[in-house]
Amino acid sequence: MQLERSLGLAGFCALMVLAGACAKRATEESAPTNEEPAPASAAPAPVEKPAPVDTPPAPSAPPELAAPPDVAAPPADAKKTASGLATKVLKAGTGKDKPKPTDQVKVHYTGWTKDGKMFDSSIQRNEPTTFGVTQVIPGWTEGLQLMVVGEKRRMWIPGKLAYGDQPRMGAPAGDLTFDVELLEILSPPETPKDVAKPPADAKKTASGLAYKVLKKGNGKEHPTPQSRVTVHYTGWTTDGKMFDSSVTRGQPSSFMLGQVIKGWTEGLQLMVVGEKTRFWIPGELAYGDTPKRPGAPSGMLVFDVELIDFK
Repeated sequence: MQLERSLGLAGFCALMVLAGACAKRATEESAPTNEEPAPASAAPAPVEKPAPVDTPPAPSAPPELAAPPDVAAPPADAKKTASGLATKVLKAGTGKDKPKPTDQVKVHYTGWTKDGKMFDSSIQRNEPTTFGVTQVIPGWTEGLQLMVVGEKRRMWIPGKLAYGDQPRMGAPAGDLTFDVELLEILSPPETPKDVAKPPADAKKTASGLAYKVLKKGNGKEHPTPQSRVTVHYTGWTTDGKMFDSSVTRGQPSSFMLGQVIKGWTEGLQLMVVGEKTRFWIPGELAYGDTPKRPGAPSGMLVFDVELIDFK
């Protein structure tokens, strides 16, 4: 589940429909034969008992995690912020830095309603969750910025900082209680100092694409428009605003080189595996000055691209 405001708890519905797997019952039917039935006086033929077969038990959903004794209301030693968020440190962390609004975080968490009913848990799924600090409910956005890596904190989040008293799509209503452990802070790449325009030592192609190699590669071959490339990248507008990054997501991107913006198609053909290059892509080689695609960045764009592999 990802606690996105626009969708409620993104994994919430899946958790609500967890069901134990049902064992299939096979029915056996006798096949017709051409043999005539034995006379009634005939002695019945001995029947061998089939060997016992070990049948594994059907898997069941993991048990719910018990609600804390103070799930209904924060205790006297909990700290409260001006917004109404109450928190209490359960385990001190080992880090020094706290997440910023631009960061992504990796966490383990469990959430309960005030009556002690668990509605979601990454611990139960045995899989941490990663998301942007500002991509979640306001109580999480505020509470996470109080934490350091390694810390485990209980948060009592008022309904107004969660999903409200009448949430949509089956999200939990009212005040919620979460135990959150901050595992990792994933900070975005630093904005380049030369983001506004290419420096004097940048090379420029006939199309207007400017580029500068930041790290030399170890490959010899270059991708073609028919290649499928795997890259890590970060993109900024010329005012230094980051609009996309595979680095902050922690997962490289793969795509056909001939199916991306013209500046990428041209620029990546200049690279070899292992190389990292900065590109200044004019608007006409990107999404244009007035992009047709909703939400696409306009004008000149700057990308740092590392070519990991291509086929």
